[in-house]
Amino acid sequence: MTDLSRVIDDPAVWAPIDRIVGTLYKVLPELFAPDCNRRLEAAPQRLWPED
Repeated sequence: MTDLSRVIDDPAVWAPIDRIVGTLYKVLPELFAPDCNRRLEAAPQRLWPED
C-alpha cells in the first residue's frame, strides 16, 4: 500500500492516475531518477545564483 492509496481508496480513480504516471515517466524520467531529491535541492542555486 502506498501513501496515496491510503488517501484514495476508490479503484476507479487508479486507472487515470496510472496513465498520468506512465506519461510522466516517459516524458520526464528525471522525476523518477534516484538523485531527484538532490537535483531538486540544487535547483534554486541554478535558478537564482548568489552574487
